[in-house]
Amino acid sequence: MTQQRIIAVGDIHGCYSKLKKMLGRLQWSPDSGDLLIFLGDYIDRGPQSYDVVETLIELSASPRVICLMGNHERMFLDFISGQTLPSLYANGIAATVRDYCSGDHEMSETHLTFLRNLKLYHETEHHIFVHAGLAPGRPLAEQTPHDMLWIREKFLQSDHDFGKTIVFGHTPFREPVVSPGRIGLDTGAVYGGSLTAVILPEERFIYVD
Repeated sequence: MTQQRIIAVGDIHGCYSKLKKMLGRLQWSPDSGDLLIFLGDYIDRGPQSYDVVETLIELSASPRVICLMGNHERMFLDFISGQTLPSLYANGIAATVRDYCSGDHEMSETHLTFLRNLKLYHETEHHIFVHAGLAPGRPLAEQTPHDMLWIREKFLQSDHDFGKTIVFGHTPFREPVVSPGRIGLDTGAVYGGSLTAVILPEERFIYVD
């Protein structure tokens, strides 16, 4: 019997062409039980946030696709609700606003519903998938949304054993982070690096430039 594959994809940030190439290489087979997980940060900085979100909405028609929320989706929702945050434009929201205001693009109710319904984490038998990481020493049920979306050093510098491997994005590295209990997949696609995915349980990486 073939073991179920779990495929996790790192931060996309509006890099639609890299996403399409990645989807073409993954050989994702939902009929075979493959689970496809996106780790958040679909928008901002890159040029085609709308098309990335549209593609993820289409994929999400399958129950074998899970889309997690990133801090950039959270900020965008705050922006839409009228909040003014000093960090918004420093974090590249202008690219997303331009894209949603160009051509026949619009912030439809379908897109809003997708963004609002993004999950903070997904747990399997051996892994926890989350955008930024987890606060060391705190049970999963007690983790805060802020930590799951924003945490960096406290998580990255800790050797706390969460009992499962944490698969995360958020903090860009030149290569995937692979350490005991940690797999980091943000390899800076929007900064000229690769878009990276990992196939579990074998921990095989796929890169798209």
